[in-house]
Amino acid sequence: MAILGIIADDFTGATDIAGMLVKGGLRTIQTIGVPPKGAIPDDVDAVVVALKTRSIPASDAIAQSLEALAALQAAGCVRFFFKYCSTFDSTDRGNIGPVGDALLDALGAAQAIYCPAFPENGRTIFFGHLFVGDLLLSDTHMRHHPLNPMTDSSLVRVLARQTKHKVGLVALKQVQAGSASLRAALDKLASDGVRHVIVDAVADTDLGIIGEAIGDDVLVTGGSGVALGLPAAYRRRGLVEHKSGADSLPQVSGAAAVLAGSCSAATLGQIANFKGAHLALDTDAICRGEPVGEKALAWARDKLGNGPILLSASDRPEAVKALQARYGIEKSSHAIESTMATLAKGLVAAGVSRLVVAGGETSGAVVGALDVTALRIGPEIDPGVPWTASVGAKPLLLALKSGNFGAPDFFTKAFETL
Repeated sequence: MAILGIIADDFTGATDIAGMLVKGGLRTIQTIGVPPKGAIPDDVDAVVVALKTRSIPASDAIAQSLEALAALQAAGCVRFFFKYCSTFDSTDRGNIGPVGDALLDALGAAQAIYCPAFPENGRTIFFGHLFVGDLLLSDTHMRHHPLNPMTDSSLVRVLARQTKHKVGLVALKQVQAGSASLRAALDKLASDGVRHVIVDAVADTDLGIIGEAIGDDVLVTGGSGVALGLPAAYRRRGLVEHKSGADSLPQVSGAAAVLAGSCSAATLGQIANFKGAHLALDTDAICRGEPVGEKALAWARDKLGNGPILLSASDRPEAVKALQARYGIEKSSHAIESTMATLAKGLVAAGVSRLVVAGGETSGAVVGALDVTALRIGPEIDPGVPWTASVGAKPLLLALKSGNFGAPDFFTKAFETL
């Protein structure tokens, strides 16, 4: 029976943390949306509920998150995790703070940590400031994110603008003094009425210390990195056992394809590095309502079976802004997501059974179009990105990649991993 329930605010982030738990020996399943009663199998240790709440109104994000929490409680979970992006994507209105407050209230908990650090992917926190590689978050491309521009690297300040409760910090020195020291610091802050605590971390060893210190906390929040230390902490408390072969997936044959909708620098680099057949979609024509998807599927059918193919709707940030200015953010985003969803259905109908999808919004549109309700989590391709298999009589292999994740050769490496 599952003991750990994760509420993720987007699809690729859900797969990211699920892969981390599988690496830690927990059999993990990811559901697409809130699972109905009885949908969670008994042979899993962790359940990740993938929502799409990162950029919607805070009230809607809270309602969906609480619904997910109730479903996880009904499935027997006793520990809970609110997963958001390692770049803390949010606005001054939320949704990280409002959802965190709602979950704490529902669980009757006094405090939660906030730690989006993922050192292996270059995300570190020092004195409460989030770094991407050697740069402050506010000095990276995330400053110009089309939906959630991140112009402040101080997570304490960012979170304080999203909640009426106190926000505090546990600095790196206290973390590296060990789990007992960290636990004492958290308890001291709780006694002072500090409900939300940013915790520094610059290395995987820090994440292990954090995991042990918060092993008894009913609610943890963060990126997938902080989940690195949780399986061992839960085993030491007798909550779970290590499962060998936790990442095994069914053997699936068939054609291979990549759908890229993210406009992140990492995904643009992966597209440039791809060596197979590639079709760049005309996003302006998509927004004008032209049948771009039909023409793209005709192109794809001629190429399937001769190695992986790539269809991309990705572009440079300035081009995306120009498109949004011309057609509106909501209309342009919806048109492109709808086209990618149509492409996914058409590709699977044409024989694609191994599909890589780049971008959180794109991944959400694709799994919805394919009627995927749950995913078994398999082996890792790159840090934070595992292969998955859809649950059902005829499984599909899917790799749902956050736009910011993966090495330059990710698209090629993904299929070699299989």
